[in-house]
Amino acid sequence: MICPDIRKLGAMKRSSVVHSDPDILGGTPVFAGTRVPVQTLLDYLEGGESIDDLLDGFPSVKREQIVAFLKQAKDCPIAQGSCGSCSTSASTGASRER
Repeated sequence: MICPDIRKLGAMKRSSVVHSDPDILGGTPVFAGTRVPVQTLLDYLEGGESIDDLLDGFPSVKREQIVAFLKQAKDCPIAQGSCGSCSTSASTGASRER
């Protein structure tokens, strides 16, 4: 299961990958220079669709942004199942007791 606290990933590096601004979709993390939420990529991948499918549907997103985001996500503690605000372990999909 994907951690709902996607904002932590957006805070890792804001330059050309992910941007969050209260005036753009209420602060939802989007790919920089677009109005495409990062969650859209995660939904596509979780649904079995490819990066190419997303790029076809959202041409404002660049492949380099997706690759950079996924590299950052891979190194993020959330990807290792230690997200402090998520009640689900990313590594096992099991719910944790709070």
